[in-house]
Amino acid sequence: MTPIELRASLGLAGLYALRMLGMFLILPVFAVYAGKLPGGDNHTMVGLAFGAYGLTQALLQLPFGMWSDRVGRKKVIYIGLALFAVGSVMCAMADHVAWLIVGRAVQGAGAISAAITALLADLTREENRTKAMAMIGGSIASTFAISLVAAPTLAAWIGLPGIFLLTAVLAIAAIIGVRQIIPDPIISRFHSDAEISTTRLPAVLRHPQLLRMNYGVFALHAAQMAMFTVMPLLLTKLGGISLEHHWWVYLPVVLVSFVLMVPAVIYGEKKQHLKEVFIFAIGLMLLAQLGMALYMPNLTMIVVWLSVYFIAFNILEATQPSLISKIAPSDAKGTAMGVYNTCQSLSMFLGSAIAGWLYQQHGSVTAIFLLCAALMVIWLFFAAGMQPPLPVKTQMFRIGDNWAGDGQALSVKLVAINGVKEAVVLIDERVALLKVLQTGWDEAAARQLIEETAGLTTPSAP
Repeated sequence: MTPIELRASLGLAGLYALRMLGMFLILPVFAVYAGKLPGGDNHTMVGLAFGAYGLTQALLQLPFGMWSDRVGRKKVIYIGLALFAVGSVMCAMADHVAWLIVGRAVQGAGAISAAITALLADLTREENRTKAMAMIGGSIASTFAISLVAAPTLAAWIGLPGIFLLTAVLAIAAIIGVRQIIPDPIISRFHSDAEISTTRLPAVLRHPQLLRMNYGVFALHAAQMAMFTVMPLLLTKLGGISLEHHWWVYLPVVLVSFVLMVPAVIYGEKKQHLKEVFIFAIGLMLLAQLGMALYMPNLTMIVVWLSVYFIAFNILEATQPSLISKIAPSDAKGTAMGVYNTCQSLSMFLGSAIAGWLYQQHGSVTAIFLLCAALMVIWLFFAAGMQPPLPVKTQMFRIGDNWAGDGQALSVKLVAINGVKEAVVLIDERVALLKVLQTGWDEAAARQLIEETAGLTTPSAP
C-alpha cells in the first residue's frame, strides 16, 4: 500500500469503528435502561425503540450510496454523521420511550456505509482493496466484542443517556477525522465491486443463490436483535447478575466463540467444505435457539446457550460475505452486498420489534426463541438446496485508460484461459474482472493477453 492508501484505509476503518461503537454499546444494556423511562413498561415500545435504527438504515442505505455518486462521498458522510450525532443527542434527552423511538430513527437515517465503501474504493488501487476492506471488517468485529464487554460497566457509570451522549461525541470526532485524516479522491468513479448498480439490481434480486444468502442474513440478525431485546433482562432476573457485571458472562463467551470460529472457517475455505461448515453453523444456531426457548432454568444454562449461539454467529458472520463474493456475478458484487446489507438492517428492526411485542403479550421469552428457531429451520432448508460454491476468488486487472477496444471480445478470450470461470471487461471503470480458481489458474496467460490487448497495470484479488 502507498502511504495515502494506508492512511485512507486506517482512517476509514477507524471511522467505521467509531460509528459502530456507538451502535454496539447499547446492545447489551438498552432493554434494561429503556425500561426505566416513562412508557418503558411497554415492551413493544422498547422493542420499537431498539429497532427503529435498523428501519431508517434499511430505507436510506442504498439511496445514500447512490447520492454519493452525484454529490461526492465526503458530503454524504458528513451529513450522515451529523444525523447520527443529532439522533444520539435526542436519545440522550428523551424523557419517554416514544421520543427514544424518534431519536433512534434519526440515528439510523445517517446511513453512510455504502458511501464509506465507495470512498474506500476511490482511494485504493484494485490490488489493495481486499486489504483495506479487511481492515474495516476487523475494526467492526473488534468493536462488537469490546462493546459487549465494556457496555455494562460504562452504563453503570454514565447510564444510557451518557452512552448516547458519548455516541454523539464519537460521531463529531468522526466528522473531524474524515476532514483532517481521510484524503480527498483525485478521481471519484463508480466501482462495481463496491457499489450498487441499478441496472444490475433486478438480476441480483432474482438470483436464487443470492436470495438464499439474503434470507440468511435476515434470519441471523433478526434473531440477534430479538435476543438482545430480552437477554439483559434474563441475566438480571434469572441469572441474578446486576447489569454492571454482565460482562462476566459476555467476556468468556465471546473469547471462546472467537477461538472456536477460526478453525471452522479455515477448514471450510482451505478444504473446500464451506457449504458443510455453513450448514453446521446454522444447525448450531438452531440448537441455541431451541435451548434458550425450552431449557434455560439458571445462569449456567444461559452461559451454555450463549456460548453455542456466539460460536454459530461468528462462523456465519465470517462465511456469508465470502459466499456472496463467490456466488455473485463479477460485475454485480457491490450490488449483491448492498442488497445483503439492506436485508440485515431491516431484520434489525423487525427482530427487536416483534420480540418486544411477544414479550409484552406473553411475559416470557419462550415464544421469542421459538420464533427464532423457526427462522433457523427455514434457513436450514434454503441452505441445504444451495449449490456448493466453487473454490474461486476474484482478480481485477486495470486496463489502459485510453483503450477503446471491444470489451466483449476480450471477455470471451479471458474466459477461455485455463482456470478462469467468469470474465467481464468494464470499459467505463477501466477494469477487467475475473473469477478464477483459487489454485491452478493461468495468471500469466491472462496478464499477457491484457498486456497485448488493453495495456495492463496491476492485478488484484478483492
